[in-house]
Amino acid sequence: MGFLSFALRLIAKKLIRRKFTQKSANYTYICGMKENIKPIIYQLLPRWFTNLNDHCVPNGSLRQNGVGKFNDIDLSMLRSIKSLGATHVWYTGVIEHATATDYSLHGIEPCNPHVVKGKAGSPYAIRDYYDVCPDFAVNVKNRMAEFEALVERTHKAGLQVIIDFVPNHVARQYKSDAKPAGASDLGEGDNTAMFFAPGNNFYYITGQEFAPYGVDLGSGDDVYHEFPARATGNDCYTACPGRDDWYETIKLNYGINPHDGSTHFDPIPSTWTRMLDILMFWAAKGVDGLRCDMAHMVPVEFWHWAITQVKSRYPKLIFIAEIYDVALYHSYIEIGRFDYLYDKVTLYDTLRGILCNGWPANSLTHCWQTVEGCADHMLAFLENHDEQRIASQQFLGDPFKAFPALVIAATMPKGPFMLYAGQELGEQGNEAEGYSGLDGRTTIFDYWSLATLRRWHQGKPTKQERRLRSMYRKVLRMCNSEDTLARGQFFDLMYVNGDTLDGNRQYAYLRHGSGKMTLVVANFGDKRLETHVRIPQHALDCAALPHGNYRCTDLLTGTESTIVINDDMRIAISVEPSNATLLTFEPTEKLR
Repeated sequence: MGFLSFALRLIAKKLIRRKFTQKSANYTYICGMKENIKPIIYQLLPRWFTNLNDHCVPNGSLRQNGVGKFNDIDLSMLRSIKSLGATHVWYTGVIEHATATDYSLHGIEPCNPHVVKGKAGSPYAIRDYYDVCPDFAVNVKNRMAEFEALVERTHKAGLQVIIDFVPNHVARQYKSDAKPAGASDLGEGDNTAMFFAPGNNFYYITGQEFAPYGVDLGSGDDVYHEFPARATGNDCYTACPGRDDWYETIKLNYGINPHDGSTHFDPIPSTWTRMLDILMFWAAKGVDGLRCDMAHMVPVEFWHWAITQVKSRYPKLIFIAEIYDVALYHSYIEIGRFDYLYDKVTLYDTLRGILCNGWPANSLTHCWQTVEGCADHMLAFLENHDEQRIASQQFLGDPFKAFPALVIAATMPKGPFMLYAGQELGEQGNEAEGYSGLDGRTTIFDYWSLATLRRWHQGKPTKQERRLRSMYRKVLRMCNSEDTLARGQFFDLMYVNGDTLDGNRQYAYLRHGSGKMTLVVANFGDKRLETHVRIPQHALDCAALPHGNYRCTDLLTGTESTIVINDDMRIAISVEPSNATLLTFEPTEKLR
């Protein structure tokens, strides 16, 4: 097993046996921003974010369809993003990835298009960890300088920068032409006669040619040839992955033998040291966070080793894990040292089930119970590049009907909230762009442009787009302007409101702290809700709120009133269909 692995597993056992009572991360330390900021992350793909071409054709080339540039994302755009309430921008697909576009005139060796998905290529098939995507540069030769200028502009706008780190796999033709002097490429020096060797960067399917099912690898001079075949990124240890596998990528070897599960972490594997060098490289560029793709497919021992070292030099850098295994949540926080984890299989899936599949609204109680002990580290979202657009016919069709889900995702957890560019405008994702078919998603594989964003950038949004963006802005800004939502504790009210709320279509909870509380009632139903919500004495005790007169402020309308808080009180509320109410209660004595 090796000394390092043995020691880390002992630490893991001790931590997991102990109840996780660590206080939520101090955001001043993590983000280097105003104290206790709740991160609101705006995800955008530069490829289409500023592309104004309104005549894109499916499978179109860069020349035909155009592409957004780093330089196009100017201060006015960044300030507009910040005005939504955003604190961070996640620039997706920054690191150079495989593409069918030929940049050989700029000294970049071309990729074989038969192992590239789409004309633009997947942002998650990394070609060079030390370079940025040439598509996004006005002057390809100065592409890194243009990215560095974008980082500086983003900071000037008062926003933090997040980029992807893709640790699990690389493009099939990985080749770094920008690596530091003295560094070697991944795979150099591998023993290709061994399926697994602790010092190898890849896994080799010995004696077999790479031959994916359903994928044309070309012919003649155009053929893609790989011998021996290397394992595919989605843990596919065969020479013949299918079209639905990540056939355009190669799995990286972190010292685990998949045949018997044995670990070989001592001495430190070559892949670990090379990945640490890459992490340090990007941290030195001034980025503020790394969203780590498929982090749970990389051993937690590596994350503990690497993140510890990165944070010793860059303590404010945040690490976000894309992770889908609930059983690993605690270990990837406590041992791996991630700041935040994707809340996909709990909160996202539940909210979508409520919106689309008739799940009861009170199943949200199970969400917070499932992540109890690590809830402050969960990152909530309703859209991202992997998921279907809310306004698509494959999801909900009407983005306004998702408003109660937006309120819950943004205000129920204390951790970050993330939205995807165009979500705030009701982007439908209703086009078959090329490699990405008509699937309700915005393509990450093709050169494309979004009508909603074009209209916004040109100052011509529709009335509905303005209205939806205003609703997002109101909710997201209050996440940090209202103390209870930014830092307050959570209290579920469903257990005492079985006779006042329909658990199938309504959900209610409190966020409390700083001597006040906020009541949130979400109505997923298609009828207006008129009722009283019971707040038990136990909730008032938890919030340390004495009986007396309180000012009640409706956070969505700004309406104020006075209310008396006493034992097991009931509060009259009215909520429109597919809507929510947020009421903050503050002692009137504080107003004097």
